[in-house]
Amino acid sequence: MRAAVGYPLSMPIYEYEAVEDGEVIELLRSMKDADLPVDDPSGRGRTFRRRLSVFGVSGAAEVSSGSSAGGHVHSAGCGCGRPMGSCGLG
Repeated sequence: MRAAVGYPLSMPIYEYEAVEDGEVIELLRSMKDADLPVDDPSGRGRTFRRRLSVFGVSGAAEVSSGSSAGGHVHSAGCGCGRPMGSCGLG
């Protein structure tokens, strides 16, 4: 695996949200430093807390031929990899 220019190979990206106004920033940090205090990049002294990152995944995925699993919500970016409406829901 090769790192992109300027990025360390094994550093995860973490999201931090400002308590005061909800602004979200992303930082490359080692796992051991993930919960250390974050300096406000704009210098306003805000407090940032790490938040759970949410991301979407799309593409082909193996799906059983039976009915959809409970709780499956189908959308245009559905991870089941099938066209809209063909995963049994939607």
